[in-house]
Amino acid sequence: MRGVIIAVLVWAASVAQAGVPQEMRAADVVILGEVHDNAHAHTRQAELVAALQPKAIVFEMLSSEQAGRVTPDLREDAGALAQALDWAATGWPDFAMYHSIFTAAPEARIFGAAVPRGAARKAMGAGVSAFFQGDAALYGLDQPLDADQQAARERFQFEVHCEALPEEMLPAMVDLQRLRDAELARQTLAALDEAGGPVVVITGNGHARKDWGMPVYLGRAARGVAVFSLAIAEEGRVEGAFDAVEEVPVAEREDPCAAFGKQD
Repeated sequence: MRGVIIAVLVWAASVAQAGVPQEMRAADVVILGEVHDNAHAHTRQAELVAALQPKAIVFEMLSSEQAGRVTPDLREDAGALAQALDWAATGWPDFAMYHSIFTAAPEARIFGAAVPRGAARKAMGAGVSAFFQGDAALYGLDQPLDADQQAARERFQFEVHCEALPEEMLPAMVDLQRLRDAELARQTLAALDEAGGPVVVITGNGHARKDWGMPVYLGRAARGVAVFSLAIAEEGRVEGAFDAVEEVPVAEREDPCAAFGKQD
């Protein structure tokens, strides 16, 4: 399903060239989407963080416990910070891509919203509504999706996993994405409450979607919060609704479907 893209901005090499939209500057929460393994996307995120100087940054990639390890003396040292975070064990791309985001706003508090793999497995067993650490009803996790969105989201999970997942796994994958969206929203509101705004959220474009990603859960829990969502996407490769989209060059990578025993 192709969502509505509200606005499209052209990729630029610097804040001065691309500018920062006034709506972004005025928001309480700015969501900066990404393609995880694209260094251009992370460079752009760091530029925007430097321009916005948020009070807090919420990372999809970090748990709350990991975020607590980020200290001022570590932030400038990429190697030491990566080691303190045990980044190599997380499965995320090279920390060098992310380090500039930590240093772009050195006074910003760091928050983590990750649902680790082990916790995700427990959530699948207990049910995401029961597992969620916040108020599941407040975030809408206690309610099923409507049939059309459920079907669309299952189809999306099937496609992004190279059409290799068994059909019976798809509902659980959708539930897990909903849990991650709600946790991102919960930690973002905690950051807003504890540090003040603006708060920047660093996450994948899928979670940044305003039609079914974390902004939906944020809006359920705190309707008065102004949110601006930006997708930083590879050329022509974006689905969903956002306040703006910026395009970056396609990263060189091996065939992602090779791990599933499939080729494009």
